[in-house]
Amino acid sequence: MSLAADRKLRARIPIAFALVYVLWGTTYLAMRVVVEHMGPALLGGTRFLISGSLMLAACAVFKQKISITRKDILPLAVTGILLLTTGNIGVAWAEMTVPSGLAALIVAIVPIWVAIIEAWILRSDRMSGRGIVGLGFGSAGVVILLWPRLFTTVGHKELFGMVILLGASFSWSCGSIVSRRSKLSIGAAAATAYHMLTAGVVNMTVAVVLGDFGRAHWTPSSIWSIAYLVVGGSLLGFTAYVWLLDHVPTAKVATYAYVNPIVAVVLGAIFLQEKIDAYIIAGAAVIVVGVVLVTTSKIKAGSGSVKKGPELPRCEISAD
Repeated sequence: MSLAADRKLRARIPIAFALVYVLWGTTYLAMRVVVEHMGPALLGGTRFLISGSLMLAACAVFKQKISITRKDILPLAVTGILLLTTGNIGVAWAEMTVPSGLAALIVAIVPIWVAIIEAWILRSDRMSGRGIVGLGFGSAGVVILLWPRLFTTVGHKELFGMVILLGASFSWSCGSIVSRRSKLSIGAAAATAYHMLTAGVVNMTVAVVLGDFGRAHWTPSSIWSIAYLVVGGSLLGFTAYVWLLDHVPTAKVATYAYVNPIVAVVLGAIFLQEKIDAYIIAGAAVIVVGVVLVTTSKIKAGSGSVKKGPELPRCEISAD
């Protein structure tokens, strides 16, 4: 890579991070608004079929390669389903009972899931003592968030939604790792389009099976929220996320979990009057500490590690 190309790449990285940090924090509020009027599967099907079609059309207009090979089909489909069906729609489903800010705090453990999968399931990286301590903090933070819901009947529905969020965040982490390890014949933008189209088809199929169309109410607020999710969450935010996965270490990309919950909690409290209690404050603080420890810990790459693109300078995550 030439010096000019390297500078251009590094200039794009902070812009992509800013898009993921801020825009994704606002999507929790938008999803919360939509699921009050329609099923999560219909939301996901509508959102991703529109955004995927627009993205693929844009790729064609700008003459980017959109034809895929037989080897591309499986990784594209698996990544799309893990990220945008069981992952994203799992979050939307949970938000039917869980406040948007609290949902964002649970999803903040994504970097911890990534570290666990890379270090102990794939055995591609060896985590340092700091990282292990961070895992302990993250687990403790989740327990703090769950604790008050364990002993009240009213909290049981919310508790079940929080368990769904843990599963959704695990699915998202798996999808992120699969995306980073996949060798595709197309670029990040086209790959993003196929991820969204795959998830859109799956989600819409689920919506038809569940009868979501008969129960949907297309109110102005839900329509505007879906439009925002298409543009801000999918076309800009998700594209930036997939691009970052292709150029920055996975654990570094996962630092969006620092900012998203803060944005979501503040917006939920302002616009939806969501309650922020002592457990949420304490759990959030402990989770953020855990995420910081995990993502800033030294990670020694093993034989199964995958390198893609130059890493950020002064990054404390070693891939040597």
